[in-house]
Amino acid sequence: MSLTPTTSSPRVAHLQRETSESSIDLTLNLDGTGVSDIQTSVPFYDHLLTAFAKHSLTDLTVRARGDIEIDVHHTVEDIGIVLGQAIRQALGDKSGISRYGDALVPLDEALVQAVVDISGRPYLVHLGEPAGFEFHLIGGHFTGSMVRHVFEAISFNAGLTVHITVQGGRDPHHIAEAEFKAFARAFRQAKALDPLVSGIPSTKGAL
Repeated sequence: MSLTPTTSSPRVAHLQRETSESSIDLTLNLDGTGVSDIQTSVPFYDHLLTAFAKHSLTDLTVRARGDIEIDVHHTVEDIGIVLGQAIRQALGDKSGISRYGDALVPLDEALVQAVVDISGRPYLVHLGEPAGFEFHLIGGHFTGSMVRHVFEAISFNAGLTVHITVQGGRDPHHIAEAEFKAFARAFRQAKALDPLVSGIPSTKGAL
């Protein structure tokens, strides 16, 4: 389905994706209050996406099934792809948005900075996760390496420039959650409609 909202229409999107590896139905509202209903079949991913919705003030509903008996990789990545595509659709022509967002978020000993530019140019810089984080099973099922993979999927499908830097942390759960919360807070700023912005915030006239 094709949705191209402007600032005068709801910034919402509903997408479905069906492959031999996963089935995803996702709805979001960029101008929501952070209400979420997430069922991905991967419990820790539910936790991370719920945090993203809450702290970005994005209403988000996800229903997903996948071949998690093989690995969570396919389901987690495919949801990231659909979430990115939905964000891109809901943003429309990006008229009136703030465009940039920056957040520094602690979670106990973990500290993460995220910077977001709704640029239309996909790019991810992801730094600072401690050695071995990518191999750690969080909750016994979610591999640490998937955190970066989700941000790659979202950034490239939403057309976002994203910089995420883990400045400190020891507990893998805290680090991953702080990354998602920092990204959410930065995205919340960037997607916000700014009454001082007239048209598209770019000298090129397009994002």
